[in-house]
Amino acid sequence: MEFSGDLFPNTWIVVALGLYGWLLSRALRWSDWGRLRDSGQQHVFLGAAVCLLLLWTLRVEVQPGFSWHLSAMVTLTLMYGWSLAIVAGSLALAGGTLVGFGDWAGFAPTALVFIVLPVTLTQAILGLVRAYLPKHYFIYVFINAFFAAGLIALLVAIVATGLLLAAGAYPLHKLVDGYLLFLPLMFFPEAVLNGWLISIMVGFKPHWVGSFRDEEYLHGK
Repeated sequence: MEFSGDLFPNTWIVVALGLYGWLLSRALRWSDWGRLRDSGQQHVFLGAAVCLLLLWTLRVEVQPGFSWHLSAMVTLTLMYGWSLAIVAGSLALAGGTLVGFGDWAGFAPTALVFIVLPVTLTQAILGLVRAYLPKHYFIYVFINAFFAAGLIALLVAIVATGLLLAAGAYPLHKLVDGYLLFLPLMFFPEAVLNGWLISIMVGFKPHWVGSFRDEEYLHGK
């Protein structure tokens, strides 16, 4: 999803830019760049960012200046972790903005809500599942990919709605009629997309998914 900068006061955009800039600097500093020294992994990473950009071009405008599309940030986080997922998502968002799918004023608010937030939630859920549930293939796919993706899509939509209300961009009834009523429909496409992608990759290309290891999830199960 993307926000237009016209939806927010200038002070909000400046604060969002400062917070996003700080988080991006942390992501760049903590990223596992050594993993990308391998040409195969580097190509997969760049290809994932391009695929993300292409996916994000398939969108619908919910309200003027506010567009919705499938995210796939859960898959990207399970593949590369918090830091590289933010970097790849930022590259995709920058590419979309360059070709006219958004404006630069709305870049930082969009990145915070639709990139940093889902990536952080995905990483948190992954940590909780690892700590409290058995390490099993089906738990990994259905909880970390399928269920987490649907739940995070709903949470991100609620946060986006709250932000738009707080900014006075739209009245509640307009967001309810044109956006919130469709939240249940947002759960399943996002859940199915991420569950499908992760199940295929851990089956055929497990080395692409950094959070999955055969020794933990398959051997001896």
